[in-house]
Amino acid sequence: MAKVVVFDAYGTLFDVAAAARVVAEESGREALAAVWGQVAEDWRRKQLEYSWLRAVTGDYVPFWTLTMDGLDWAMERAGLDDPELRERLLAVYWELPAYREVPFMLAALKAKGVATGILSNGSRDMLEGAVESSGVGLYLDEVLSVEAVRVFKPARAVYDMVGTAFGVAPGEVLFVSSNGWDAAGAAAYGFETVWVNRGDLPMDRLMASPDHVMKDLTTIPERV
Repeated sequence: MAKVVVFDAYGTLFDVAAAARVVAEESGREALAAVWGQVAEDWRRKQLEYSWLRAVTGDYVPFWTLTMDGLDWAMERAGLDDPELRERLLAVYWELPAYREVPFMLAALKAKGVATGILSNGSRDMLEGAVESSGVGLYLDEVLSVEAVRVFKPARAVYDMVGTAFGVAPGEVLFVSSNGWDAAGAAAYGFETVWVNRGDLPMDRLMASPDHVMKDLTTIPERV
């Protein structure tokens, strides 16, 4: 039985597509509205790709730098040369909403006396912004950023942070991520893992497989 439930942040608790979607709905954003889905997908993909490459090379920069770099690539691909639009998209990224089920799920875990936390590639200030704007901070015991170890997931040093923060062994942790590669990395490390497969994607062929696959976070409290 898990003593601690730890969540990835972006795409797991917080809707990373929301920034492009919300800005595309604003008046005068017709150019973005026509391509916002592609921009959101490219932005997230490049953000992650850059994190993996920097983890391999040891060339760490804050996740906010990767977020800006990923957006620049996505906007250039979409033909959006608009500095004001860029600044608006980046501003909204600091206030990403939580998925609808998240507050209720976290409240249910706290009602059961389960310790909870975030383990994220995100910079500390980015995570604080998302936690505050979404209103889920009162349900979290720890918010752990890779800034402390200066390497990105799935490096083992990142997963080590959970045991240090909570004083638990890997087998006492339920780790939840919407990223298949992250769930695989955590499973190989020794965590019990849940892959939140919101996009109904195939299983990644990696070093390990998640213990559970779910469509969303609603039933997480039933796992502890």
